[in-house]
Amino acid sequence: MAVARKIKTLLTVNILVFVGIILFSVYCRIQDRSEELVQIGRSSDQRVRSRNGKVTNLVDRQSILQRLEHLEDVVYNQLNGLAKPMGLVEGPGGLGQGGAAATLRDDSHEMEGKYEEYGYNAQLSDRISLDRTIPDYRPKKCKQMAYPDDLPQISVVFIFVNEALSVILRSVHSVVNHTPAHLLKEVILVDDNSDSVELKFNLDQYVNKRYPGLVKIVRNNKREGLIRARIQGWKAATAPIVGFFDAHVEFNTIWAEPILTRVKEDHTRIILPAIDNIKYNTFEVQQYANAAHGYNWGLWCMYIIPPQDWLDKGDETAPIRTPAMIGCSFVVDREYFGEIGL
Repeated sequence: MAVARKIKTLLTVNILVFVGIILFSVYCRIQDRSEELVQIGRSSDQRVRSRNGKVTNLVDRQSILQRLEHLEDVVYNQLNGLAKPMGLVEGPGGLGQGGAAATLRDDSHEMEGKYEEYGYNAQLSDRISLDRTIPDYRPKKCKQMAYPDDLPQISVVFIFVNEALSVILRSVHSVVNHTPAHLLKEVILVDDNSDSVELKFNLDQYVNKRYPGLVKIVRNNKREGLIRARIQGWKAATAPIVGFFDAHVEFNTIWAEPILTRVKEDHTRIILPAIDNIKYNTFEVQQYANAAHGYNWGLWCMYIIPPQDWLDKGDETAPIRTPAMIGCSFVVDREYFGEIGL
């Protein structure tokens, strides 16, 4: 019996050991499989995330490209959308930049006709940007000067009759681009009964869309002449200071601040800005020396040498007293202009 019990016990132990080994082996395989499944799951999750990331990146990239394309459209429309249908150019670059001389290869009868009509190369003007840059010819000391913060506002009045549209608009762009917004109250265009069709609808549509509320147009029902046209502009002006200019000018940087400072100091001063020349055939900006204004015996306007006391000062920033004034550009206190007689 004892021997049989020992044999039975040994068999039972062997069976249990065998079963244990099998169970342990199965457990190990299950663990390995579980880890494989976990790895597969992680890998699948990473692939999904990667795929989603790629999709998200692709969507983001497409969204950015769409926004950039939209921005391009906005910039293009802003710079060329209004001017381009009229055959004009806005924005930086192009012919005549920096006030350089420009030419066209086209030597057609149309160009000759516009020369005769306007007295300058109007066809070339149409190809030069309304926002072109011009050289800063101010004396070095002028560039170092500072001006008060509480300067009065100015209304800029342009007088024109049958002027080339591009020349008028370049005058407007130039004064807007180079005058601080808080100082420029308005721009007033006085049309002294022009015959040109493009100076009616095209001009109205352009300025109303490009400069809403800033640019006003006054139209005379009959040809009044330069002086009465200026008075119409003066009546329409609302700023305390008024500047009168021909509509074929371009303004330089910091042109308004020194003028407004002088008038603010003394409201009876009438200021004539320093004038350079825009060549009629190439639109090159040509520097003129500082000068006073006068007339010869034929009553032709002319530049004269500044007074000796001004020359003795050796200060190019000092104002020059002048016995006469060229009417193409001057700035005056609005109320004082009315007081001295119209």
